[in-house]
Amino acid sequence: MSTNGWMSAVGRVTERIWFRLTLFGVVAILLALLARLVGELVPGSITIDFGQDSVSGILQILATSMLAVTTFSLTAMISAYASASAGTTPRATQLLIADRTSQNALSTFLGSFVFAIVGIVALSTSYYGESGRTVLYVGTLVVIALIVVTLMRWIHHLTEFGRMADVIDRVERAATDAACEHARSPHLGGAPPVEIPAAARPLAASRAGCVTGIDMAELATICDSARLTVHVHALPGAAVGLGRPLATVEGTADEATVERLRGVFRIEDHRTYEQDPRLGYVALAEIGSRALSPSTNDPGSAIEALNAIQRVLTRMLTTTTTDAEVRHPRVHVPTVTLEDIVEDALRPLARDGAAVVEVGLRIQRVIGDIIGIVSADDASVLRKASTRAERRAVGGLADAGDQELVTAAALEVRAREAGSALHP
Repeated sequence: MSTNGWMSAVGRVTERIWFRLTLFGVVAILLALLARLVGELVPGSITIDFGQDSVSGILQILATSMLAVTTFSLTAMISAYASASAGTTPRATQLLIADRTSQNALSTFLGSFVFAIVGIVALSTSYYGESGRTVLYVGTLVVIALIVVTLMRWIHHLTEFGRMADVIDRVERAATDAACEHARSPHLGGAPPVEIPAAARPLAASRAGCVTGIDMAELATICDSARLTVHVHALPGAAVGLGRPLATVEGTADEATVERLRGVFRIEDHRTYEQDPRLGYVALAEIGSRALSPSTNDPGSAIEALNAIQRVLTRMLTTTTTDAEVRHPRVHVPTVTLEDIVEDALRPLARDGAAVVEVGLRIQRVIGDIIGIVSADDASVLRKASTRAERRAVGGLADAGDQELVTAAALEVRAREAGSALHP
């Protein structure tokens, strides 16, 4: 695995909630046990006799209260996950689980509970001397101050955590990061696709799932050492079945090399946002579609999702590519097209919002705002999306006046396409 691969793996581990819980728990145990060693370094003249019972009493209160607060926090987090999954999209849950504030809060509360329990057990065995109890008392006060600050932040965080606006903002940030990275490196640092020779052999997937990442540096290293040329087919976000081709390989490769090539394609059960520029658009569209369901009937949230889609598209389309110099010439990688992205982002909302004039108008205005900052080819893609959305809206709206409004908005899109100064 390359350096980038290891960094990616470490980054994914640190986002897991168990990592912080384990880290804070270990630190809490060490703090409680090291109080004795630190106490031995404290001069006897500044040792204060707080009494073993006073320290033990505070730790008893801390242990009892932190157990309750930890249980409450875990319940609040699970409720937020369930609410976001039911009210927005299940694709947002992974972003809520990776939230640093909630992880830090839960880890702090659990770590404080562990600290108190270890301290109580150590006191009951006369583990601490007078200096050790003094250090433990001061350490307990520091832990209480940390708990108060964390609890205040956590209470404030809970007022927004998992709400519609919070979920949209989180998905938008993840979508923007992935989309802008795609715009900077549309071929992942490889070369554009070329015609594949007939003698090239397919590299079959060893399991079914979704491609969530490609270690391009490792792939290029394998190609250089084995003098191979690889034509990638399965981009991050693609669903593959057992035996389906992930790529096509030119050159002779032994079984060990083939297994190494398979290893650069990370296949998991669910899509992730890391290298997948389409998932963010899919999630935002799902949020809008869920808001338009008859049981929810919330066009305002659908419009908020469209506004977020517009911001992400704008950032992506105005990001300058850095792929002018190919870093991995032996690896040919296709790119996600704007047509695919527009289909992911706008088609579900045009379909589910066909009977809502506000949504139909907003779709046309989003397209109209974006069409002036793209090339002629991309403008053609957007115009086609506008025409399809108009056709759906006219067919879904019962009022002739609403139909005329959407048609007028679509005509304005075409006028902007014809009159705008298009980028090359």
